[in-house]
Amino acid sequence: MADTKREIERKYDSDDSRLPDLTRVPGVAAVHDRGVTHLDATYHDTADERLAASSITLRHRTGGSDAGWHLKFPVAPGVRDEIRAPLSDTLPDELAALVRSRVRDHALLPLVRLRSDRDVRHLVDADGRLLAEVSVDTVHAERLTGTGGTARWTEIEVELADDGDPAFLDKVDKRLRKAGVRPSASASKLARALADTAPPGTRTAVGTRAPATAPDAAPRQKRRSRPAGTPVTAGDHVLAHIRAQRDALVELDPAVRQDVPDSVHRMRVATRRLRSTFRTFRTVLDREVTDPVGADLKWLAAELGVDRDQEVLAERLRSSLAALPDTLVTGPVGHRLGTWAETRHAGAHGHLTGILDSPRHLALLDRLDALLADPPLRPKAAARPDKVLTKAVRKDLDKLAALVTRALDLPPGTDRDLALHDARKKTKRTRYAAEAATPALGTPAKDLARDMKSLQTLLGDHQDSVMARSTLRELAAVAHAAGESAFTYGVLHGREERRAELAEAALPEAWSSITRDLRPWTT
Repeated sequence: MADTKREIERKYDSDDSRLPDLTRVPGVAAVHDRGVTHLDATYHDTADERLAASSITLRHRTGGSDAGWHLKFPVAPGVRDEIRAPLSDTLPDELAALVRSRVRDHALLPLVRLRSDRDVRHLVDADGRLLAEVSVDTVHAERLTGTGGTARWTEIEVELADDGDPAFLDKVDKRLRKAGVRPSASASKLARALADTAPPGTRTAVGTRAPATAPDAAPRQKRRSRPAGTPVTAGDHVLAHIRAQRDALVELDPAVRQDVPDSVHRMRVATRRLRSTFRTFRTVLDREVTDPVGADLKWLAAELGVDRDQEVLAERLRSSLAALPDTLVTGPVGHRLGTWAETRHAGAHGHLTGILDSPRHLALLDRLDALLADPPLRPKAAARPDKVLTKAVRKDLDKLAALVTRALDLPPGTDRDLALHDARKKTKRTRYAAEAATPALGTPAKDLARDMKSLQTLLGDHQDSVMARSTLRELAAVAHAAGESAFTYGVLHGREERRAELAEAALPEAWSSITRDLRPWTT
């Protein structure tokens, strides 16, 4: 069974194995010598170093107190989440799954072996509480593939104790710098090993090698190579937005598998943004290429929605129940609601992890990579972004206006509910289009995205009420069949009806206020 540890550390280059006197660090009462540990770690990656390209490390290590498999994801500079699994001859399935969005169908191979002699010191305060662990590591690196070589170096590593104050590392840093010790030029041992043991002719001038990695490696040159630097043309801006959403899909995959709060929602939003970009900016990208990708994105968004919609609905019903006076709660409503939510979530999450492992999903990621490597640009992609992107966003906005007007003309009821739901979906698309255009169009697009978000919230509350009432009717029927009172479900149903009425009543003024802000888009 894997467990996760937040690792906060800093690394320093060392010309020798000596440490300065760290008792002079403020807060340190003593430095305890913990002896020398011998570590033997084999790092695994694809042949084209896809994990290293994302600053992810996967290793099998013996020696020390935490021998086993270690998978590290970057969180921030000097901060990583380390997921650990027990020692085994083969990579545990649970760790393999967490790198699948990056590895896809590429084999993981033993790439580099690092053998280290680690001389450990514990910095403790006056109460004997551990503040940080400082080690001097003498490292021997050996590349296990190709014609790479070996390398040796010594470095100092300072790792903050669990639940420690990160500011303490600044104090240690100040002391080390005063003693002439400087921060390491490499982010990790693996990064230095890959650079120093790279085959001849593959290192850059600064001693690092750019791996032929993951998504955008080896682009074909039939149409146009991937834009570099600041976006200039309409095509540059659209592709930059697509690349950011593709990256989000890949990076959120491990979080979704680990059931991290809000991760499903964020992945679903990235999926929808991609699909909206393809549909809105069809004058920039060839639909013959993007439509099939869009179909797969629609499928993925629907699968993600099974879990996400359940999560939102459960939280809404729990909050509504908690707001009721005790006198209006009859029967085991809370228990039944909790059982319903937990059962649905467990089934939905298991289904979702299967979707992320499916050939269709992995093929979708490959197709997004291929689209970015060889973008299907149309002639207007080379034009100025202001005219092309403005026209595309305006078309979405015109369609939204027609849908809102139609919904407002309908009487309350099922037809209006459906019309408002259509308007909500178009609001999202217009918001995503404005967000994609903001780097090029500036304040007008930013303001439009803000207005669309506000409208989306209003229409979303209405749609959530529609879904909540449907679920409450189902739960009431089950409770009634079990001989329980259905009274409370009726009370909650009535309150949801009122919430929907308030949303519908607020819509005309909200839309009128938004249209007053749309002059830059209607002239």
